[in-house]
Amino acid sequence: MARPAQSQNDSKIGNFFLATLLLWSVSIGFEILFHHRTELLVVLAGAAFFQIANFAIRSLVSRDPLFVNTSVSLLHSSITSSAVLLILANQILRTGTNGIFEHSELVGSAWEWAYPALCFSSGYFAYDQLDMLIYRLYSGAFPSILVHHLVLLICFTLALYRNVTINYLILTLICELHSIFLHVRKVRRMAGIRDAKSVIVKVEWMLNWLTFTVARVVPHILITMKLIKDAPKFGKGVEWPLALFGMAGMNILNAGLGIDLVHAFRRERNPRTSSSRNHQE
Repeated sequence: MARPAQSQNDSKIGNFFLATLLLWSVSIGFEILFHHRTELLVVLAGAAFFQIANFAIRSLVSRDPLFVNTSVSLLHSSITSSAVLLILANQILRTGTNGIFEHSELVGSAWEWAYPALCFSSGYFAYDQLDMLIYRLYSGAFPSILVHHLVLLICFTLALYRNVTINYLILTLICELHSIFLHVRKVRRMAGIRDAKSVIVKVEWMLNWLTFTVARVVPHILITMKLIKDAPKFGKGVEWPLALFGMAGMNILNAGLGIDLVHAFRRERNPRTSSSRNHQE
């Protein structure tokens, strides 16, 4: 079921993020049509692909907006994390590990398939932002998921326009490996599998915490440290401030996500004390 009508403040929040998404769409269209940036068509292809997946799941599996949105997000996380690992493996096989994380390599170059992969993922975030706004799959005065998508769209798109820091951004997307288990947990709970003592739930939580640490928290902290260390190597443009701002935002959101995971883990281990809140997960 879609969420009920929300407050006027929630409506204003939705309108704000819808306006930013519209401006982003106009910007992409302008670059493609007037600057002949045909490589950016992959952004539109990505958005169309996930919208088609949305339609297929809604038609064949369930019409519940939250289930459909989560299922498409699971598809994106699976595709993107696999793509990032394949891009890294391919680059290491071609050139070895020597210099792969040097400043010039991360900022001025783009590994094979890295640019279209970033375009495709940008299309997903635009699709997902619109889907959440249409079905109001967000809550709170400061919806972190909408902020997350907006920050990513700004950082990704500016990097794609200027063709810089592509490899940096590909590395940040390794966090999608953890997102797989976030979405699996949500689908599992919607399917009614909530017994914290079951093997499935225990293994899922183990993988959830493992990937949260090694695929989200640690990589993002290391990328932030690398940006700070290499600050003198950046030019006078917006690349360094924008990259640092984006990673600062990501680390803050990761901290919030970690707190949410701790609370969710405790509630799942103690279902009697949280049965009234289960519908929110």
